[in-house]
Parts: sequence; structure tokens; C-alpha cells
Amino acid sequence: MAEPFFRLLEIVVPQVVAANKTTISYRGLEHIPEQGGALIVVNHTSYVDWLPASLAALQRKRRLRFMIKAEMQDVPAVNYVIKHVKLIPVDREHGADAYAEAVYRLRTGELVGLHPEATISRSLELRPFKTGAARMALEAAVPIIPMIVWGAQRIWPKDHPKQLFLNKIPIIVEAGRPLVPRDDSPEQIMTELREQMKTMLYRVQQEYPHPTGAHWVPNRLGGGAPTPEESAVLRRAELAERARKKARNHDVAQRRSER
Repeated sequence: MAEPFFRLLEIVVPQVVAANKTTISYRGLEHIPEQGGALIVVNHTSYVDWLPASLAALQRKRRLRFMIKAEMQDVPAVNYVIKHVKLIPVDREHGADAYAEAVYRLRTGELVGLHPEATISRSLELRPFKTGAARMALEAAVPIIPMIVWGAQRIWPKDHPKQLFLNKIPIIVEAGRPLVPRDDSPEQIMTELREQMKTMLYRVQQEYPHPTGAHWVPNRLGGGAPTPEESAVLRRAELAERARKKARNHDVAQRRSER
């Protein structure tokens, strides 16, 4: 598999991470298959969860093709990466094309990564899971590999300043036992997957130091992150504001077209 740009990233990115004093500990990498298609399902607490997950796949000499929101194509530099790393853009309102592309990639033996929560969890706890991962795995006949990334929320969190440079932040990445979808419904599969990932998350958190009151620490562990209930309120407000802006932009465009 040539892909010179991807190969360049595989050489440069680990060196940048090391120079930045970010340390990544890997657990359970034997669960990532050395060949063949598999769906890597990752919790979502940060804008950079994809990076430790991708480096975990690289430890197994695999390339992880993440599903990414289509709006990121509007950023020229990011769009360049999307095209040359063959990421899968997802239009949240019209996701059928991205779904079909992900299933195709899985059937051809690639690793596809996604966040079943669909958006960053402000509470840092697992949000409700969408069923897309289970439906993809069933259709492509591939295993689902649960993965927990913990610590990345300190680097680039939602609603808080970034710490991108010389952060000396430890990150733990743990891959779990593969879940092989069979006759269960997508809802049953995702319920089982979420319970497995919750157990993994709690286990990883037990090994990680959590200062009292820190914004990147869950409320459950004495941190300053909002509770799941508070996070849900913030999310509803965010979606309402997004809908308001979309309606306003639509009205402006319509008025311009009528001139």
C-alpha cells in the first residue's frame, strides 16, 4: 500500500508527539487484527481522540480510516488530509453515502474508526451510542473493536483552552476484546458494546491521576466537568443555536436570490 502522504505522516507524527513530551501507553493491542476489516469504536472526549487511536493501529502496522464530519472539508488543509489519508466524510443530515463507503472499506479489509457517541462528551462519561456501528459491522461481517482513549481531553477539550505544545500529558489507549455481531439487533449489540467500553473506561481511569476540580476530570471522580445531566442541557442549547444560525443563513441566502 503506497500512499506516500500517509507514509510521511506515519514517520513524522510519532516524532512530533515524542518531541511534544506527550506519552502514550498502549494496552490490548493484540485485539486489533493484523489483517482484515474491523470497525474500531472509540470514546469521544476531545478533538484529537483520533490521533492516539490511529497511532495504536500503527503499532499493529495498520492504517485507520476515521469517519469525520463533512464540514471539516471546508478547511483547505484538513480537506487535503482527508483526501490523501482517505478519511470518510460524514454529512450528518445525509449520511447514506458515508455509511455505504464505510461498509465498502470494511469489506475490502480496512480498519474504519468512528465515535458511536457522534459528538464530544462534555461530561467525559460515555454518551448514548448510535446504532450505526452495529449496522455497519453486521452488513460488512466484521468485528467491532472497542477502544478507550483517556488523557486526550487535556490537550484539546471542548469549551476549554487547548494545550497543544510541550504539554507533557500522558495518554492511555486500551483496545478491548472484539465483539462479533451475529444474530442480535443493532440495539442489543450497541448496549453490549457500551457496557464493555464503560468497564474499560473505569479501569483505565483507576490508573490515571485526577486532580480534584480539574475541568478535564469527570464530576464522578471529583472533577470540574459537568455531570451527564448538565452536559445534556448544554448539548440541547448548542443544537438549538446551531439550528437558529442555519435558519438565519438560509433566510439571508433566500433574500439574496430574490433580488
